[in-house]
Amino acid sequence: MQKSAFEIYRYLEKKNLLANSPKYWWPNAGTFEVLVGAILTQNTTWTNVEKSLKNLEGFLTLERFLMLREDELKERIRPSGFYNQKGPRLLQLANNVKTEFQSFDSFQQSVSRKWLLAQKGIGEESADAILCYGCFRAEMVIDSYTKRLFKEFGVVFKKYREYKAFVEQGMREHFSQDELFEVFAAFHGMIVEYNKRKRS
Repeated sequence: MQKSAFEIYRYLEKKNLLANSPKYWWPNAGTFEVLVGAILTQNTTWTNVEKSLKNLEGFLTLERFLMLREDELKERIRPSGFYNQKGPRLLQLANNVKTEFQSFDSFQQSVSRKWLLAQKGIGEESADAILCYGCFRAEMVIDSYTKRLFKEFGVVFKKYREYKAFVEQGMREHFSQDELFEVFAAFHGMIVEYNKRKRS
């Protein structure tokens, strides 16, 4: 029988999956680093992203990042794979943020999902990750882990937006608007941790 989003959330919550995680699960949530990480993690593991982020230490603010030459950036993000693609896209994104919003703080306050989806290399999952963990917005991130876990509970949809609506509508029945950002951040984090433990 199909479970509700709230039932799945409570099931995960009882497992105490985020005990050793940062406050909002994603490392350095609320910083420019989340934008970089959200692009780097495409088609690779977080372990590889961490290597790239370590190589970028000292450049993980919007202003400092824009000082990097493209060839230098590609070399630093090489561990994440697809660096010839991700490097130019990251620099273009950083330039567009600077041009459109002037600062990362302004970007956090004003960026829309529509704006992010119009950027090259940003799909729905990356956009929602940036909005949730980079901007503290109440947006649920759906990834392959989410679909795999939900299938165990009889929840299967064809489209990203259907999964997103299932979670967001289901959780709004149980939490206030002020609570939703932390709920969605934790929900996605618990799903990832649950899957990682299952595989290990």
